[in-house]
Amino acid sequence: MTDPVLRTVSAGDLDIAYLESGPPDGPPVVLLHGFPYDVHAYDAVVPRLTAAGRRCIVPWLRGYGPTRLRSPDLPRSGQQAALGADLLALMDALALPPAVLAGFDWGGRAATIAAILRPERVRGLVSGGAGLNLHDMTHAAQPAAPAQERRSWYVYYLATGRGRRALETDRRGLCRFLWQHFSPGWRFGDAVFDRSATSFDNPDFVDVVLHSYRVRIGEVAGDPRHEATEARLSARPPVQVPAIVLQGADSGVSQPSSREQLAADFPRLQDLRVLAGVGHALPYEAPEAFAQAVLAL
Repeated sequence: MTDPVLRTVSAGDLDIAYLESGPPDGPPVVLLHGFPYDVHAYDAVVPRLTAAGRRCIVPWLRGYGPTRLRSPDLPRSGQQAALGADLLALMDALALPPAVLAGFDWGGRAATIAAILRPERVRGLVSGGAGLNLHDMTHAAQPAAPAQERRSWYVYYLATGRGRRALETDRRGLCRFLWQHFSPGWRFGDAVFDRSATSFDNPDFVDVVLHSYRVRIGEVAGDPRHEATEARLSARPPVQVPAIVLQGADSGVSQPSSREQLAADFPRLQDLRVLAGVGHALPYEAPEAFAQAVLAL
């Protein structure tokens, strides 16, 4: 296998940096990371996919690594509709044929939104984590069930000035703790964390992260350009492409779903795979299972 090639493309609001691997004429797969991770979440997934002939594109999301917002005047938005727009802009800029989209956390949300908005561009979806993985921005200020609110303590922490200062002054310490909270059974080493943590040095990381978590609980406004999309997503439209949902049985973020709970949201659900002993960082913790889900679509 050849080493991944670092490329950059202007797409929508961003100059998106991404790693590309595999045959350029192979069926495309876009792999999307979450918070607080980066492209290296897929280091053990990509070789499995390229060996099967897939072309793999792994972008740094807005606010991470070498990806940059193209203008200082653009909002440093981390809202879900912005992430979905970034992904669709990347696919357009690269002129990709219909692709398999796969992601977890923020990345799974972006992939889900792209599949909803432009199903003709999506051959299949691997959604890692919570079911439909969307936020209802119309009712953002409404509380969730108490047990879920407890799991989401970090959302409320980041909504405070104290949380902002923690992210500004010790982003590695906070993010490392979140890795442990999200995946309590995962024993990652310093080298694994440090390789991803360099992406948190992006100059927009703090603002994008804080906006992402504050907007989803109604503490700040979203980017007005995405209001129509957010209204559409709040109606919880189903995903009309073939989909596989992966969930960690030991995730510190959310509880596993049942097929019955997913049926209305995924009319073309191919499978729900709940992975024993796995937490939230699915491609890191279970690269073989993640790759097999992509190859099944």
